[in-house]
Amino acid sequence: MKPFAYVRATSLQQAVDAHACRPGSRYLGGGTNLVDLMKHDVETPTTLIDISRLPLNRVEELPAGGLRIGATVPNADLAAHPLVRSGYPALSQALLAGASGQLRNVATTGGNLLQRTRCPYFQDVSKPCNKRDPGTGCGARDSTYRDLAVLGHSEHCVATHPSDMAVALAALDAGIELYGDTEGPRQVAATAFHRLPGAHPEQDTLIRPGEIVTAVVLPPAAPGAVSLYRKARDRASYAFALASVAAVLELADGRVRHVALAFGGLAHRPWRATVAEQLLAGAPLTDENVLRAVDAELAQARPLRGNAFKVGLARNLARDSLAALAQACGGEPPERLP
Repeated sequence: MKPFAYVRATSLQQAVDAHACRPGSRYLGGGTNLVDLMKHDVETPTTLIDISRLPLNRVEELPAGGLRIGATVPNADLAAHPLVRSGYPALSQALLAGASGQLRNVATTGGNLLQRTRCPYFQDVSKPCNKRDPGTGCGARDSTYRDLAVLGHSEHCVATHPSDMAVALAALDAGIELYGDTEGPRQVAATAFHRLPGAHPEQDTLIRPGEIVTAVVLPPAAPGAVSLYRKARDRASYAFALASVAAVLELADGRVRHVALAFGGLAHRPWRATVAEQLLAGAPLTDENVLRAVDAELAQARPLRGNAFKVGLARNLARDSLAALAQACGGEPPERLP
């Protein structure tokens, strides 16, 4: 590990000021991803600015409904919070599926959003990687690595985003609060916060240089809506998603009043399934309609060598998730087609 300086920030402004005057600095929350990358020389910050003691560790009810979740709230505390468990179960389930208990006790809400890809070509500095070193090429593209993307990838990057929490936030229409030195506070929709790789895979998010994630804002949960998160992985614990689904559903007289679907493990960012949502809106929730909508969404997939199975896996996860939510809404699950 290379030498670095350490600054403990006592205010947001002090943190962004320190970042502005120290080129190559990084913010440090729980450190569960950043410190690992430093050990492998993937990240080589000149300074770590510790923001873990800033007053960003509360979950607050908002006057108009909804929740504001501070960026340093540990994943374990957020998953267990009674207002999250009751109003936003998909978020609690995603966090519990995301890591070991030890990591959840340390990992933070903001850090979870900002974690880097787990692609082995990104983590191995002896391999070419446009995300780590722009212009060197994508070593993963011609591999047979089965965890690669099937949606939204480019010739420059085929990595997937590792966060489970971010998939749930995309389906729940969350907002991400940011604070920077030049523009002060601003908010970005969770669905827009992470980027597809395009020609610049080194840019994971829309966050600007020096900005800090300060909070996640959840809108009020609709009284009749239910949500869940399901994840398929190689083993029951400590594994990233091969494919996952966060789903929100509200029914009225057997028809879809509101539906939100987001896929994880398929793309460089959580993939909000807007095509499927549009086809299901106002329609009876039948198995035929669900499959037609999900198939239309996944028609955009461009599988690579060794990962075409992800398309069918995501299809079945979405189908089963919506059937489970239909039952939770008090109705009958759609009759399953052969």
